[in-house]
Amino acid sequence: MTIHLPASVDELQGRTLDSLTPRQIVAELDRHVVGQIAAKRAVAVALRNRIRRQRLPPEVASEVTPKNILMIGPTGVGKTEIARRLARLAGSPFVKVEASKYTEVGYVGRDVESMVRDLTEAAVDMVRREKQAEVREKAEHNVEEQILDLLLPPTRPTPTPTLGFADEGDAAREAAREQSRGTREKLREALRAGALDQRTVEVEVREKSFPSFQILSNQGVEEMDVNLKDVLPGLFGGRTRRRRLTVPEAREALLQEEQARLVDAEQVARLAVERAQSSGIVFIDELDKVAGREGGHGPDVSREGVQRDILPIVEGTTVTTKYGPVRTDHVLFIAAGAFHVSKPSDLIPELQGRFPIRVELEPLTHEDLVRILTEPRNALIKQYQALLSTEGVEVTFTDDAIREMARFAMEVNQATENIGARRLATILEKLLEELSFDGGSDGPRQMRIDAPEVRDRLAPLAADQDLSRFIL
Repeated sequence: MTIHLPASVDELQGRTLDSLTPRQIVAELDRHVVGQIAAKRAVAVALRNRIRRQRLPPEVASEVTPKNILMIGPTGVGKTEIARRLARLAGSPFVKVEASKYTEVGYVGRDVESMVRDLTEAAVDMVRREKQAEVREKAEHNVEEQILDLLLPPTRPTPTPTLGFADEGDAAREAAREQSRGTREKLREALRAGALDQRTVEVEVREKSFPSFQILSNQGVEEMDVNLKDVLPGLFGGRTRRRRLTVPEAREALLQEEQARLVDAEQVARLAVERAQSSGIVFIDELDKVAGREGGHGPDVSREGVQRDILPIVEGTTVTTKYGPVRTDHVLFIAAGAFHVSKPSDLIPELQGRFPIRVELEPLTHEDLVRILTEPRNALIKQYQALLSTEGVEVTFTDDAIREMARFAMEVNQATENIGARRLATILEKLLEELSFDGGSDGPRQMRIDAPEVRDRLAPLAADQDLSRFIL
C-alpha cells in the first residue's frame, strides 16, 4: 500500500526543514500524535541526522548511513501515524508495507524488492506534482488559447489582391485582424468569467485505458511493462479520440495533457530516483508476524525466509526499477510490531543489528484518550462536528462527556481486544448513530451531548461482554 504524502507548507509554519531542530520536530509531531515522547525523539533525531549528513563533504556523507528504528508497542498507539507525519513534515517519499504479506502465498511470497519499487513510484508521483505546479501557469495560458481556438477558429487569410489595389487590401486585412483580436479578447473575458461554461467543444484526448493482463517475471511486472510499451506503443495510451466536453471539462482534460507535455519525464525520473535514495522512508509494519526462531519448522521456516529476504534491502542493495537502479543504503527504514507473542530477539541476529534504535511505545492511558479526542488538528470530535455542520447540525460535547467516552474506550479495550485509540472511532460512531442517520432532515439545530447521554447509549453495550465484542 503506497501512501503519497506531499510536503505541506503550513506544517513548517514558515520555517524550512533545515532550520528545524529535533525539539521543534517533536513539537510539530505533538500537533498530530498524543504522547509517545521516546518514539518522537528517536524519529526527530533520525530526520535531523539526514540534514546533518547533507552538510558533510561527499566522501564523508557516503559513509554515514541512517540508523533504522524499531518501534515496539500495541496497535492503535501511534506507530504508523508518527512515521506518516514525519514523512509529510520532511517532504519525503513514503511507503507503508506489511511484512506479513510476503508470507501470504506460502514459502515464496511476494517479491520483497517491491517495497523499493513502490517507494520509487511515490517519489516519481511527488516530483511530477512539483514539476506540474511549476509549469501550471504556462499550461493554463496554453490551454486557454486552445479553448479560444475551439470556440473561435482562426480566420483564413484573404487572397492576395490584384495589382493596383494592394493598399486597400492591406487595410482590409488589418481591419479584419483587429476585429478578430477584439472578438477574441471579449471571448477571453467571458471565458474567464465563467459565462461560457455551458458551451461544449470537441477536443482530442488521449485514451488512458491499459490492457487488462498481467505478466509475472523475475524482474517484476513493471519491467516487462517497459518493454511492452516500446514494442506495442498503440496499446499503452498512444491512441487518441475526439470527445465533446463542456468548457470546464475540456479545460481540465487539456490542462493535464499540457502539463504532461511541458514536464520532462526523464528529469522527473532522475530526480525521483535521487530523492528516493537520499530521503525515502519505508515503514515496515507487523514485523513481529515474521519473527520466527532459528531452526523452526512449518511456518517458522517461511517467516525466517522473509526476514532473510528483507535483510539485504535494509543492509543496502541496488534494486532495479523501471526508472533506473535505486540504492537503499541511505533509505530510512522504520519497523514496527506489537511483539505480544514473539519478541525482538526472535528476529534473526543480522536483522536485529540493522535496527539499532529501539523505542517502546506506551499503552494509552485514560488521559491520553481524552487528549486524542480533542487536541490533535484532526481530532475525531472535530471531524464529526465538521461533518454534521455541513447539514446545519451543530454538536457540542461537554468535558464530562469526553472523559466518559474515554473511560468507555479504556474499559472495552481492557475487557476485549486492546485496539488502542481506534476504539474511539467505534465509540463515537455508536454514540452519534441516530444523529448521523437523521442528519439535517429536521433542519438546522444544535445538539449538546453530556455525560448522562453517553452513559445511556453506551453502558448497555459495554456491560454485555458478548455483544461488545461485535459492536464495540
